[in-house]
Formats: sequence, structure tokens, C-alpha cells
Amino acid sequence: MALLETARLALRNLSEDDAPFMLGLLNEPSFIRNIGDRGVRTLDDARDYITRGPVASYARFGFGLYLVELKAPRAPIGICGILKRDALPEPDIGFAFLPAYWSQGYAFESASAVKDYARGALGLTRLLAIVNPTNGGSIRLLEKLGFTCESVMRLAAESHDVQVYSCPLGSASPSA
Repeated sequence: MALLETARLALRNLSEDDAPFMLGLLNEPSFIRNIGDRGVRTLDDARDYITRGPVASYARFGFGLYLVELKAPRAPIGICGILKRDALPEPDIGFAFLPAYWSQGYAFESASAVKDYARGALGLTRLLAIVNPTNGGSIRLLEKLGFTCESVMRLAAESHDVQVYSCPLGSASPSA
């Protein structure tokens, strides 16, 4: 069941049934280069990644990474959602898409829906984002979404510096 819908996309919680898709996404060379190698090499690894990551985050925080699917035909194309990292003071938005679906507006469409969800349903007033400084496409997307670069840091789990972006979400109350 979709948690969020846009004109072309449905976003829903990940489940162990999504392991084949996640195995492929997490091993895309662009994912490893821009986000990092998560060491997921088998379907069992992918199921474990989903259970320990997104599913655990849904239970602990009420949000996490969501599967992004095309509405027609129903096909998974990426992930987009909200994470809470110990190294950051506030939640951050994250996204990754299969290269075949880049430059078609899907990342912007899903990230805009997640950003609205963070403000409206979750009541967040600010959202962070981290990005590899060499990932120009993600930087342009974050800036289009209204994020600005705030600092550069190295997260404990990463082997390289990341740029930290922030975006004020304004009041969580519904607009009139």
C-alpha cells in the first residue's frame, strides 16, 4: 500500500520482498561511488539490510527509506525517504535511483513528496541532506528542492567528506 503518491509514482515501505531490487540498486556502480558500498552481495544480505535499516527505522522513528515505484507499469525504480543518523542533529533526506531512471524528474518528484510529508505528517521544521561533493546531479537536485550547503564533514561510517545541506520546512501546521 502506498504511503505517498505523486502523478507518476507511488512510495511505500520497503519489505523483505524487495530484496532482489535492493540487491541490484545497492550494487550499482553509481550507488557505490556516490553513496558507498553497503557490503550487500546476496539476497540474504539484502533482506538483512532492509530489516536492519528501513524496517527498523519505521519502528524506531516512524519514517525511513521508501521504495519508489512507477504507477504504470508497476515497477521499482529507486528509493527515497528520511533517515536519522547518529552523527547528524536532525533527520536527512536520502534518495537513490537506478541509472535508467535518471534525468526524468523522478527523483525531484519523489523527494518533493517526501519533503512535504516531513513537514506535514511528521511535523519536522528542518531537513538535512548529505551528498558526496563530486555528485553534481544530487547537488543540483538538492538545490532545486531548496536546500543550501551548510558545512562539510566526515561521517564515521564514510571514507570521504560529505557536504551537509539544510532546508527549513516552515511551520508544520496545515496551510489555509
